Amino acid sequence: MDILILVIGLALILLGANYLVDGASAIAKKAGLSDFIIGMTIVGIGTSTPEMVVSFASAIKGNADIAVGNVLGSNLFNTLMILGITALFYPIRLTSNNVKKDIPFSVLASFVLLVLGCATWLDGAATNSITRVNGIMLLALFGVFMAYTIYSSSSQKNDVIPDNSQGSTKATPVWKATLMVIGGLCGLVFGGDMFVNSASAIARSLGVSDAVIAVTIVAGGTSMPELASCLVAAFKKNTDQALGNVIGSNVSNIFLILGGSATIHPLVMSGTKPLDLITLMIASLLVFIFAFTFRKKQIDRIEGALLVCIYIGFIALTLHAL
Repeated sequence: MDILILVIGLALILLGANYLVDGASAIAKKAGLSDFIIGMTIVGIGTSTPEMVVSFASAIKGNADIAVGNVLGSNLFNTLMILGITALFYPIRLTSNNVKKDIPFSVLASFVLLVLGCATWLDGAATNSITRVNGIMLLALFGVFMAYTIYSSSSQKNDVIPDNSQGSTKATPVWKATLMVIGGLCGLVFGGDMFVNSASAIARSLGVSDAVIAVTIVAGGTSMPELASCLVAAFKKNTDQALGNVIGSNVSNIFLILGGSATIHPLVMSGTKPLDLITLMIASLLVFIFAFTFRKKQIDRIEGALLVCIYIGFIALTLHAL
């Protein structure tokens, strides 16, 4: 039964991702916005819903380790595995705005989390924690991020990567595109929930510890919507939306989800390891650096393979330390 639920969950994720990408692209054309902006907002935040549900529920129950670990693990999976796999299928082209503004925002989010996780080193605090005041500040930064995204949409129009496939596609009515986005998000949320629950049950039946489940299944499972959305976008050669999805999701995870979780209940980061925070910081910086290596303004297949290898190495080190 758990295996059947796992398969159904994956099917819902894939179908939901396809509808979400198509609906979001249609709305982007109708609104005159770039696919990247849609990816950062509707798709990026929407596919972060599983992380939001898990982290908020964990915060309410006072389980800070799951709330923080879920976000940290998901961002690592997003940056290393999802961008890496997407680039393996089709190189991710970058615009000037991506390099100068969007990716640095993701780096900033990772840096803020790194600072919060090193409070004991930086100011001699008793514990590394995200207080309610920190949570409110993170929510404020999320507001700044959203305001910037909306404001920059006008300039982004002049820096959009051409999509030659759109010319032969019939325009989708707004009402239909909206239903596609809503239906896609529902499929992603319910599919992601089914996947995590069934995968966790299977892992426990095999005698795998909860720690291993948290590091692998929960973080990877709640990121399945982002992975599915990015792969569908890559197959459609719409990698700017895939990049926007990852950046929007990563920033939303740290500023919105952790900020909201800490506002609900202060989060003590007792289970967060320096390796996790440092790896996320390095991963965010690598995405920025890749814009200037080999072919400029592109994450190519070699760089994508490097990101995937770093994630595999991180998981291996994490499991070895358990």
